[in-house]
Amino acid sequence: MNMAGYTEVEIKLRVANLAAVRRRLALARARPTANGRVHEMNVLFDTPQGGFAKQGQLLRLRVERASGMVGKAGGAAKERAVLTYKGPAIKNTSGGNGPRKRYKMREEVEVGVADPERLRLILEALGLRGWFRYEKYRTSFQLPATCRWAAGLHVELDETPIGNFLELEGPTQAIDRAAELLGYSPRDYITQSYLALFLGESRKQGTPATDMVFPPSKK
Repeated sequence: MNMAGYTEVEIKLRVANLAAVRRRLALARARPTANGRVHEMNVLFDTPQGGFAKQGQLLRLRVERASGMVGKAGGAAKERAVLTYKGPAIKNTSGGNGPRKRYKMREEVEVGVADPERLRLILEALGLRGWFRYEKYRTSFQLPATCRWAAGLHVELDETPIGNFLELEGPTQAIDRAAELLGYSPRDYITQSYLALFLGESRKQGTPATDMVFPPSKK
């Protein structure tokens, strides 16, 4: 998203069977966007004291490359970098299991970056540090224009080191309808970040929580 100061509303859905989800997407007439399958390397920045995280804030530098160019010389031409700020989660004020309880909602501001390496140097010069890296492969899908209910909905299929996920972002009614169309119910909604999911998986497996990256053989 390239908007300034808008409220992000999203959920994640765990994908147990990647082939089955791809079939459901095809049946829903969802088609991959022109970007195709994209590799993302994300770095979270914070103060040495973790001040952003303590306030529920996030500062992320993301570098995207067409997946076929990962690890190959000449990939810079198809590289895109984005700096993202996300504010604290917007709490449910309606009580009980109101609509905000079901979705992850927070302010988001993004800006394109021409030179991510120079930006990293600037952030470090200001006393920030890149403290967590996570990568994934993302394929974005779009429902046909005839599905007017899906206006503003973003459907992303993420392949990560801790499993595969669908991410639905947009109007809440569109999220619910798309989730149902893909075989999910509100009970399946995940509002945790990939960082939180990774930390939980590391605790479960009893492994060190370092960076969420693929082993070299998987890239």
